[in-house]
Amino acid sequence: QLQLVESGGGLVQPGGSLRLSCAASGFTLDYYAIGWFRQAPGKEREGVSYISSSGGSINYADSVKGRFTISRDNAKNTVYLQMNSLKPEDTAVYYCAADPYYSDLTRGDVNVIDYWGKGTLVTVSS
Repeated sequence: QLQLVESGGGLVQPGGSLRLSCAASGFTLDYYAIGWFRQAPGKEREGVSYISSSGGSINYADSVKGRFTISRDNAKNTVYLQMNSLKPEDTAVYYCAADPYYSDLTRGDVNVIDYWGKGTLVTVSS
């Protein structure tokens, strides 16, 4: 079965850190760009960060620049999102997505992106 599985979410205090993981099973991520998206209650899904298949292209939403870092370990078939200096407004369900085309992810066209995980909940609260 081809799937992406996110992990690492949880409850953290403001200013804290979490590292999310996105692991693929049934296929290799080597040829896929990966994106992290999030959806807060009552809001639309938004792109957080993207990394190309080679790792040579990386982008972040303005709201997370300087606080979040995306990385990939193709040997482990996993992509990570290190989240530091977390704020209450970072509270959301975080999803990872995979697509051969980086532009599909950065456009956020959910209808054409090949694979989506089921999400992991991040709650930032004191």
